[in-house]
Amino acid sequence: MPERISGLPGLRAFTAVVAALLAVLSLPHLAAAAESPPAVPPRGSAYMGMGVVPHDGRGGLPAERAAQTEGVDVSSHQGNVAWPTLWSSGVRWAYAKATEGTYYRNPYYSQQYGGSYDAGMIRGAYHFATPDTSSGATQADYFVDHGGGWSADGRTLPGALDMEWNPYGDACYGKSPSALVSWIRDFLNQYRARTGRNPVLYTSTSWWKQCTGNYSGFAATTPLWIARYASSAGELPAGWSYYTMWQYTSTGPTVGDHDRFNGGLDQLRRLALGT
Repeated sequence: MPERISGLPGLRAFTAVVAALLAVLSLPHLAAAAESPPAVPPRGSAYMGMGVVPHDGRGGLPAERAAQTEGVDVSSHQGNVAWPTLWSSGVRWAYAKATEGTYYRNPYYSQQYGGSYDAGMIRGAYHFATPDTSSGATQADYFVDHGGGWSADGRTLPGALDMEWNPYGDACYGKSPSALVSWIRDFLNQYRARTGRNPVLYTSTSWWKQCTGNYSGFAATTPLWIARYASSAGELPAGWSYYTMWQYTSTGPTVGDHDRFNGGLDQLRRLALGT
């Protein structure tokens, strides 16, 4: 015969333990925790390409092309960058995050922007857009006033506007396609009014389709920096027949985010000069 729990007190104790375990397993807060979304990152922590892998995935690396010039993009996440190491590996241009919205400035910007220049690179600055916090013109002014300007020294690239998934909320910043296009236009126009240059526009085709309705009106004047981590740049947003820059990986050597300029070093210098 199987052994039985002897006595009524023993049976009651066993029943109480089972009941307690069942109660813990069915607690509502445990189920809610399992279903809770990922934590929203703190404002200011966004960086170029942070939404690419979660939304577009990652494929293979492109083949080497002698006609393209290697570059990198960096933010505060990289801290002080080993620019001589990157130069020795063949990197010839760089963009550093300068600002986000009107509330954040990269504390490593001076080392990144100035250090790439000192290593011999052609450098530029980028702004992470947050269209839900202030107007496009206001953010363009903040960018220019805090490192995003341009000078005709042949070593400074026009500023870049980073338009991608909102890491802090709604992917399209709570705006309709027409409202978002208007915001971007205001930024581009104000940047051009302040610097005399058309800024570079960084985006991915999937985000552009989702959030602007695949608007084609900026292609004639705005250099495209496409984001796609694959063996080819793939389909481009409407209006652009070629890309100027391509962010092709976030797992490259030394800093992770590596890019290609769609041309030789002489063409890159012409872009820097605005000729």
